[in-house]
Amino acid sequence: MSDVWDPHGSLRRALWIGGAQWSGKSTVAELIATTYGLTAYHYDYHDARGHQDRRIARRVALGEPVEDPTPDHVWLGRGPEEMAAETLAGFPVRFEWALDDLRALFTGRPAIAEGWGLRPELVAPLLDSLQRMVVLVPTEDFRQHQIRNLPRAGTLNVPVTDPARSQANRVARDRLIAEDAAQNARRLGIRVIEVDGTLDAVAVAAEVAEHFAPYLGVATAA
Repeated sequence: MSDVWDPHGSLRRALWIGGAQWSGKSTVAELIATTYGLTAYHYDYHDARGHQDRRIARRVALGEPVEDPTPDHVWLGRGPEEMAAETLAGFPVRFEWALDDLRALFTGRPAIAEGWGLRPELVAPLLDSLQRMVVLVPTEDFRQHQIRNLPRAGTLNVPVTDPARSQANRVARDRLIAEDAAQNARRLGIRVIEVDGTLDAVAVAAEVAEHFAPYLGVATAA
């Protein structure tokens, strides 16, 4: 952590929720932020919107086409394994952009940052304690539950020529990326919580808050 530029101390005080799509990361972060007076940082929102100018600038610097690839190229042009590999390879650059956001975010309480791009292997070097991070991943049954019940999980809302295959590719890609997050977290000694639907979001948030208790100013259960 000593080698990481952190002018306002925001990174070293942050709490991190990484993991998989559709595991409830955003909901859990917001519940904890509301309960304990924290500021929540939603990686996915910034990555998809606020970082687009940086994404384009990087393409220009690398001599790549400026335009986003077509939806068919993204979701149908390759298999899930290649899609997952490309996503994982891109996370380190996108993580640096998120760190810039967080460096500028000074709050009286720790910020709680959540998102699938907050990979355990990228966050770990920032931590003074592994207890500052938790990784949430859905069980396969819960993933299927989310696909059936969350419109944004069950439907890929982009214009593609084969919606069924693009959705299947997306689900398979996300499964591979979730497995990678869990494997890396366990290898590093970062806690993994498997979300199986037996606990509601409030109960999962309480479990995560107990994990973060030393940094929330609350006593842990005896």
